[in-house]
Amino acid sequence: MKNINDSIVLLKEKCKEHNLKLTPQRIAIYEAIWDTKKHPSADHVYKKIKRKFQSISFDTVNRTLQTFSRIGLLKVVEGQGDPKRFDPNLKKHHHVRCLKCGLIADFYYEEYDNIKVPNIVKKQFTVIDKKVLIEGICADCRTKEK
Repeated sequence: MKNINDSIVLLKEKCKEHNLKLTPQRIAIYEAIWDTKKHPSADHVYKKIKRKFQSISFDTVNRTLQTFSRIGLLKVVEGQGDPKRFDPNLKKHHHVRCLKCGLIADFYYEEYDNIKVPNIVKKQFTVIDKKVLIEGICADCRTKEK
């Protein structure tokens, strides 16, 4: 999506398609996640939304993000043992994650888009998606270590 207005149109379409009410809270949650490239957790979104909707609960924000993921408005970026992080970028891309600070950044690499799935996996699973997660230490954390 190029801008928030196009994204809100998509939000409206997806909510209608899945018989979900388009509430001000849902719009605010979607705007909060769309407006960042940092792959926020539900807690981060909750803290941002809480300023505008004082009575909203963490559970509501978390369930809404899960619903948005289920209906194709965003993707979940899993971290090992960390809280789920959410990504509104629906274009084919991959992630690099800092093991020190938890930063997750997008990157595009066509060779990874076309990675072959081993036959042993194809026999056991119907592959829906392929993504690569690279882990390492980011430049900021390396600088802090020196």
